[in-house]
Amino acid sequence: MKPFSFFSLLFFSAPFVFSQNVPAESPRGIVKTGIDVLVENHFDVLQGKRIGLITNPTGVTSRLESTVDVLAKANGVKLVALFGPEHGVRGDAEAGASVESYVDSATGLPVYSLYGRTRKPTPEMLKNIDALVYDIQDIGVRSYTFISTMAYGMEAAAENNIEFIVLDRPDPLTGDKIEGNVLDTTFKSFVGMFPIPYVYGMTCGELATMINNEGWLVENPFGEGGRKCKLFVVKMKGWKRSMWWDETGLPWVPTSPHIPNAQTALYYAATGIAGELDAVNIGVGYTMPFQLFGTPWIEQDKLAGALSEMNLPGLCFRPTTYVPFYGGMKGKQVHGVQIYFPDRDEVHLVATQFYILQALYHLYPGKDLFALSSPGRLTMFDKVMGTDSVRRAVMNHVPVKEIIAGWESGIEKFLVKRKKYLLYE
Repeated sequence: MKPFSFFSLLFFSAPFVFSQNVPAESPRGIVKTGIDVLVENHFDVLQGKRIGLITNPTGVTSRLESTVDVLAKANGVKLVALFGPEHGVRGDAEAGASVESYVDSATGLPVYSLYGRTRKPTPEMLKNIDALVYDIQDIGVRSYTFISTMAYGMEAAAENNIEFIVLDRPDPLTGDKIEGNVLDTTFKSFVGMFPIPYVYGMTCGELATMINNEGWLVENPFGEGGRKCKLFVVKMKGWKRSMWWDETGLPWVPTSPHIPNAQTALYYAATGIAGELDAVNIGVGYTMPFQLFGTPWIEQDKLAGALSEMNLPGLCFRPTTYVPFYGGMKGKQVHGVQIYFPDRDEVHLVATQFYILQALYHLYPGKDLFALSSPGRLTMFDKVMGTDSVRRAVMNHVPVKEIIAGWESGIEKFLVKRKKYLLYE
């Protein structure tokens, strides 16, 4: 799924007391990201090289200095081109919007779009470049398109015999949380390129290492013996796999317009797949993207009650009514639930949306969100899910626990393969 664009006044029917298990005060300056380490090491791996930088507004130091500006001023480094993913280098493009290449007014450098007609840097774009540097904050979810942009950059580097350097960053969902099905190769797309779980528990540097060494950089990325690029990862300092974002001491820069804070990454994993259906609103278009689940016909108290009776670990629901400001349900009164994570370590994020769908099937047997959605959205749902088997299982009323159990063997195999690519403890 693309960094998302499905689009509430919130009416409180009763007071709600909630306590999130996050530190009262987050310690500052614990983690140094790849760009901070690069600066600390006086740009050693870039010295004397002509650099192409793949980045966006999240490419910043811990002091919020743009990686573009830092590299443009670095002694011994020649920054010659910028490459922008979805939303662009400066973050001024909407989700899913095609971006054309242009000249960056701040630096005078050419900016090549990797989210338009071209998604992989061409030989012409790379003609005067010795190394491609990648510095983008991700959210640890397979359908977020930045990791696809990274993979295409790696493939271009391999084809053109240049280096690919990843400035590593934390996974905001921790490096331990792994959930969802491993992508079925039949459903490979820009919103899911590789056979990894939906929540994959790796930094971008770790994932790049896995992609490179598993031979996935080929036209058919699931073939054997694929090409490799000259990959180098500038590792972080101080990051531990168990860390949530608020434990890193790092400032959060929105990774896309609907991921305004690190907490939203959890909600993205919890509702974003279901949000591909145009028959439901998940808070995108209101003030709480991905935190809501509603339609005009849901009876909010009934749904909240049914979900609460499930006693799902780490989850809690509040009935709510809201009116989206934009998107497919703009101006309509929507009823449903607001989602809370009282224990983010225990919650199964990806399963959350399927438990909600299961409750709706029980409460409203004549209302099928899949049947009420357009064919194009069903296709996108399957691409984001990385299979059509989950949709079919839900439509056939297979219990969510059985669906989750069906994911386990794929996750177990992935964990074995993943282990040798982990860069942090």
